[in-house]
Amino acid sequence: MKWTIDAKEGIVVAGGQGVGNAWTQLYYPNGLFVDALSTLYVADSWNHRVMRWTQGAKKGTVIVGENGRGEGANQFDIPIGLSFDRYFNLYVTDYNNNRVKRFSIE
Repeated sequence: MKWTIDAKEGIVVAGGQGVGNAWTQLYYPNGLFVDALSTLYVADSWNHRVMRWTQGAKKGTVIVGENGRGEGANQFDIPIGLSFDRYFNLYVTDYNNNRVKRFSIE
């Protein structure tokens, strides 16, 4: 949720459509990152993916993951955190695989 100064209630900016794996839903969202353009990135832990919502979007897009739970190069097993470096590489903490993965996001 997004809160503005002196707001009485927040604004849902991602998810809010119940638990699920549709592009309007999240399942145990964990880590998040907001960039300078107010684009929101969320580690969608139990869907084993990282989602992106641009400002004002009604649904997100999957930027990495969503290839099932696993150990493969294109899979996660409960991603819980994320961050970007100055070169816009995405780093994702992959909890049950005991690793941190790096992705080039353009």
